[in-house]
Amino acid sequence: MSKKRGGSNGLDAWPGYVDALSTLLMVTIFVLLVFVLAEAFLSSALSGSNNTIDILRNQIAQLTESLSMETAKDTTLAQELAALNSQLASAQSANAGLTQQLASANGTITSLQSQGTALQSQLSDAQAQAASATGRIAALQAQMDVQAQQDADAGPGLRDQLTSAQKLTQQQQDQITLLNQQIAAMRLQLATLAQALDAAKAADAKDNVQIVDLGKQLNEALARKVEELQQYQSAFFHAMRDALANEPNIKIVGDRFVFESDVLFPVDSATLTPAGQAAIAEVANAVKEISKKIPPNVNWILSVDGYADAQPITGGPFHSNFDLSAARALTVLDLLIQDGVPENRIGASDMGANNPLANGNTAADYAQNRRIEFRLTTP
Repeated sequence: MSKKRGGSNGLDAWPGYVDALSTLLMVTIFVLLVFVLAEAFLSSALSGSNNTIDILRNQIAQLTESLSMETAKDTTLAQELAALNSQLASAQSANAGLTQQLASANGTITSLQSQGTALQSQLSDAQAQAASATGRIAALQAQMDVQAQQDADAGPGLRDQLTSAQKLTQQQQDQITLLNQQIAAMRLQLATLAQALDAAKAADAKDNVQIVDLGKQLNEALARKVEELQQYQSAFFHAMRDALANEPNIKIVGDRFVFESDVLFPVDSATLTPAGQAAIAEVANAVKEISKKIPPNVNWILSVDGYADAQPITGGPFHSNFDLSAARALTVLDLLIQDGVPENRIGASDMGANNPLANGNTAADYAQNRRIEFRLTTP
């Protein structure tokens, strides 16, 4: 027993501690290595995210600058359009006045032509009477010459008739002269009116040309307005696409954003799910952001169109697919208004089972056709 005690110095347990400490040290080094690697990966991911954020900020700055330039252009175009409308109104007013003057001149010319015809008839009658009187004078003169030799008493009677006929003829000549003067004055007046009529017609033709030019300019201005709305539609499209990029159940069909109703609503219901409310909130944010950059004089509206599938409604609170699609569209519209979209810039419509995206009758086809669509358009 004393030998055992003398041979045991307390160091027999040391190798076990060494193993435990070595294992603990290896585990610690491994954990530190894992943390270092995780930190490296996270730093790389954060660097990539920061680069993406910088790119998005640059794009937003470019869009803001483009929208500012478009806003300035829109103000200039609005001023040009107002000036063109004013010129068009003035030209139309002048054209109406010239048309009235032309009608009055035509009436005056018609009246003068009627008077000229009457005077011409009177002149013809007077000339006929003068010719008759001249014939009578000639006959009386002949009779005077014959009877001067035969009957001295008859001479004074014939002379009296001749004198009377000559007086009558002089009166008729005076009347003819007066009629000729009146006809000459009428012809001069007709010539003056004809010149005025030609001038009025020329001015009317010129005004018509100006009106055509103004109409053309107005159409061009309206075309530019339509092009501006298309530009804002494009900006809206990109903003919505970026805002909803992480939504896997949203499809882009042409210029429309399509939400399957099953994502927003339970079956045969018009009550939005929490996920649906979040998705509509993102739509509202995108609409509010782009609406700040659209000038007030650009007329636009966000259309919310509700669609249903072709399966008949059997029971429940809705009598038809139109009722269901209308209720869902109005629910989305009300939530957009609550989220800050202006009431005068939003509208809803129920389409029922019309315009299906899929023409089959499978469950997947029906799911595609049950949807809510958003698009930026004109009222």
